Amino acid sequence: MIVKEQIWESLKHIEDPVYRRNMIELNLIRDILVKEDKVSLTVLLTLDSEPRKAELKKDIESALKALGTNEVHIRFRPVSDYERAEISKQLEDAAAVKAQGKPNNSILDPDSGVKFIAVASGKGGVGKSTVTVNLAVALARQGKKVGIIDADIYGFSVPDMMGIETRPSLEGERIVPVERFGVKVISMGFFVEDNAPIIWRGPMLGKMLRNFFAEVEWGDVEYVLLDLPPGTGDIALDVHSMIPHSKEIIVTTPHATAAFVAARAGAMAIRTEHEILGVVENMSYYECSACGTKDYVFGRGGGGKLAESLHTELLAQIPLGAPDNHISEPDFAPSVYKSDTKTGLLYDELAKRVLSREQ
Repeated sequence: MIVKEQIWESLKHIEDPVYRRNMIELNLIRDILVKEDKVSLTVLLTLDSEPRKAELKKDIESALKALGTNEVHIRFRPVSDYERAEISKQLEDAAAVKAQGKPNNSILDPDSGVKFIAVASGKGGVGKSTVTVNLAVALARQGKKVGIIDADIYGFSVPDMMGIETRPSLEGERIVPVERFGVKVISMGFFVEDNAPIIWRGPMLGKMLRNFFAEVEWGDVEYVLLDLPPGTGDIALDVHSMIPHSKEIIVTTPHATAAFVAARAGAMAIRTEHEILGVVENMSYYECSACGTKDYVFGRGGGGKLAESLHTELLAQIPLGAPDNHISEPDFAPSVYKSDTKTGLLYDELAKRVLSREQ
């Protein structure tokens, strides 16, 4: 069976007439979908003309048929102004790095070796950020070098959940993330005064997100978790396009409606060619601390049905509750479960399952 890496390699010879770079490098060939011997893809045009479309169609079909493809479906669309600006920024950054003779420190560089795990949900209020934070801490407990990018720009909450009271520092021209519980963290929350509302437009937010990847001194992180905004809006789509090889975890509650909405986030991951690692069902039940009886407050089965519909695995079922942490403790964090608690152990097991699926 043809794999995407073969397709990328076979199309690297196709040059964009405006930027004089290959179209794969510029991310102008997207949405590649392979089904047996059929391939579909989207081509972004910097020069929108019928002769250019005909030339590209001929080149792409020829290259893919040499791989054994019997049917090729190509969708064309012109690049947007925002995408042009992103390409220009990408080329300017590459030129500046080359001129200064410095290595590319962006974790988006394929040579960085960083593995990305995006945590998504169909709607807010299902505990997506709580899962992100505790999975990151649990991975750190497994000896992994971990970072979190709080990409939920409008609803940032990771610093507060982890009890972070300091802000990132500067090292030369690069931002040094705050480290807590062995996890490096960057968030819009560090750059907003007094919890002020974010009223930026899409392009500004996209630039801020790209800065989180390219202008932060992450060091030698192995795993970076992304707390995505809920739903399937522009910011989530930007993150998907920035990190074409990230894998994804979908968070839902057991309620049927929440699982139904979460399926949209899963569908978005599939359509943007991101592998789904599995589903985490949060608030699965409430366990009485006195008698141990489990009450299924939000119903049962939603996570399992979602995993089945996405052809993936139910990775964990996390109970409803909050950590029994005391504000006087030196390592106080409102939402981080310690490893010696029942829920903390569940997150440790989740981390092990994620690592096993990442091999």
